[in-house]
Amino acid sequence: MRINKYLATAGLDSRRKVESLILDGKVKVNGKVCRVLSTDIKSNDIVVCDGGTIRTSNSLVYYKLHKPKGYVSTVSDDLGRKTIMSLMRGVHNRVFPVGRLDYDTEGLILLTNDGEVTNLLTKPNSEVPKTYTVHIENSISKEEIKSLSSGVDIGDYITKPCSVVSTLVSDNLSKLTVTIAEGKNRQIRRMFEAIGKNVIFLRRTQIGEIRLGGLSRGEYAPLNPKEVRYLNNLKRK
Repeated sequence: MRINKYLATAGLDSRRKVESLILDGKVKVNGKVCRVLSTDIKSNDIVVCDGGTIRTSNSLVYYKLHKPKGYVSTVSDDLGRKTIMSLMRGVHNRVFPVGRLDYDTEGLILLTNDGEVTNLLTKPNSEVPKTYTVHIENSISKEEIKSLSSGVDIGDYITKPCSVVSTLVSDNLSKLTVTIAEGKNRQIRRMFEAIGKNVIFLRRTQIGEIRLGGLSRGEYAPLNPKEVRYLNNLKRK
């Protein structure tokens, strides 16, 4: 198996990102730095990335987690903040977060050792819809909702059309459901900032056909067979 596929299959990251790790000299095979993408990895080879031994597994696993606020959705953090990996107690497979949620955002995040799924869900042209519950200060007008739905300038990007549905509008608080099919950095918050609104609560509730469901904050669960089939169908497209 070629080294880039080996690392992606092990769940280290997407194929494109692991290729960067290889070219940057961060991967060793049998004690020697390997920068050749065509390197063939055999069953008795020892592959190490950033000091950690990488092993593939014939068993692909998929979990969903209700990320609380106050956690970063990375494996480690240079600033010493809590990471979502500390919530995955009892999971013995080496899994990795699929994409990210902001430090101050809660909700659904997937973790898996399936590098192909990670790549499919995080690539820029993924177009897998993601749904959020959004609470903002004060009221919001129909014209402002229409503006959000049509696309707004968030500084370095004009967002694509999306679905924005209000579930409560009052003088002090408004609640909305927003579904986007892209994932720019802090996109939801920046969309509302663009129309002068302050987001005070943000929760991701759905990724494609996978729902947060009844998971409490900090709780995780393996995906059910229907959800796994959905991910496998994405790989076949």
